[in-house]
Amino acid sequence: MKKIFVFVLVLLWISGPAFAKNFEVEKKTGEYTVHVSMDKNPPVAGKNTIEIDITDTAGVRVTDAQVVVEYAMPAMPGMPAASYKEKAELKGNNFRGQINFSMPGSWTVSVKITRAGKTQTVKFNVDVS
Repeated sequence: MKKIFVFVLVLLWISGPAFAKNFEVEKKTGEYTVHVSMDKNPPVAGKNTIEIDITDTAGVRVTDAQVVVEYAMPAMPGMPAASYKEKAELKGNNFRGQINFSMPGSWTVSVKITRAGKTQTVKFNVDVS
């Protein structure tokens, strides 16, 4: 019995990080590769920290851009659409911000990167629990 208990503890210790992994998505837009992660997987209704890493075609991190995160949920019967916008601030080499999903469900997230007068956008969907 003691061996089974130790085996289960070791298994939980090894697999624990897999369950705690952040939500992550990587997309390309124009001249950028955008890697987005959130501190919860799946994201939850309420506050979620978002981190955005942007690199150019040469693999150099982009730190001189304006980054805005827009997130929306379409209207449903008896409920209006929800739409929010948050500015991400540069922290080190990445952009960070907080997004506050008002309810569980399917959300569309757009990361808008403005640099040298040009705006590029990446979009992805998240299922918020």
